[in-house]
Amino acid sequence: MKYLSVVFFLLIISCKPTQKNYTAQEIIDKSIAASGSDKIANAELKFIFRDKEYIANRKADGSFKLTKKYKDEKVGFVSDILSNKGFKKLINGTPYQLKDSLANIASNAVNSVHYFSVLPYGLNDKAVKKKLLPSVTIKGEEYYKVEVTFSEDGGGEDFEDVFIYWIRKKDFLMDYLAYSYHTNGGGKRFRAINKEVIKNGIRFVNYDNYKPLNDSIPLIDIDKAFEENQLKKLSEINLEEIEVTIL
Repeated sequence: MKYLSVVFFLLIISCKPTQKNYTAQEIIDKSIAASGSDKIANAELKFIFRDKEYIANRKADGSFKLTKKYKDEKVGFVSDILSNKGFKKLINGTPYQLKDSLANIASNAVNSVHYFSVLPYGLNDKAVKKKLLPSVTIKGEEYYKVEVTFSEDGGGEDFEDVFIYWIRKKDFLMDYLAYSYHTNGGGKRFRAINKEVIKNGIRFVNYDNYKPLNDSIPLIDIDKAFEENQLKKLSEINLEEIEVTIL
């Protein structure tokens, strides 16, 4: 009887399904599909971030128009617009010419907010390079860990920045991200989910934004630093009044 119990146990173990070894590309593809962010490719998105209005028009043919609108007490109503045709600034509806250096700063500011707002959409752009890192557990949840870097050709002004994304193994949804940057003296940031909102089948995420207490903490170990309370909360990244129209 004891022998039969051992055989039965071994049979159960041998029949247990093994977890597939996904590539970084497969994980990102599944995350985009699971979050519904593939719909972003042909949609109009509006939201408020830090009292400024953001509007994104993206079409299936790859054309896009990313806008930031706000009121400046000195000059009036300002629109910063980034599209396939380049960047332009309008003040009270009239084009305003900026120096190239200032135009680059304004353009990057528009692109950055729109980029983060729809992640993981955008992680299959041509300039993106993906690398699968060892899986980790954060707060009892198992995550795939994917590092993203950018090629210089098409990677934009900040192509040297490095990003890491933590994607839940059970459903391929992203809960954490981190990045290192080189502008303004450089640094590292870690973002942890504080809320998710579903609009038209698309998952949008608000984050708590952290920085390491010790700048020497490697980006690759920042998840461990988070669990060990070695990060300081700086701000919240909250998208408000989200509206999505599928085109």
